[in-house]
Amino acid sequence: MAENIDELTVNYEEDGVQVVKEIDKEILSKGSWTTILFRYQDLDRATGEFGQDKFTIRRYQKRNGQYQTKSKFNISSPAQAEKIVETLSKWLESNK
Repeated sequence: MAENIDELTVNYEEDGVQVVKEIDKEILSKGSWTTILFRYQDLDRATGEFGQDKFTIRRYQKRNGQYQTKSKFNISSPAQAEKIVETLSKWLESNK
């Protein structure tokens, strides 16, 4: 578990092999509840190469000085990410 926001990551190893590689992250909100959007890639074990970019939104709660994952939403494809952006843009535009 992490004590500060900068330590939060989606990088993940199994048996000493990195299987999830974080490419970037954007902190969407800070505080006792923190929300981060991550850009990452999964390892294709058959080829040994990392695949296409994927995205996940993670929500953390800080308790007793440690951030704990409370929820996550994985955006499964660039097409789904584009649809989310398109929909949010449309909704925000209609609120102006």
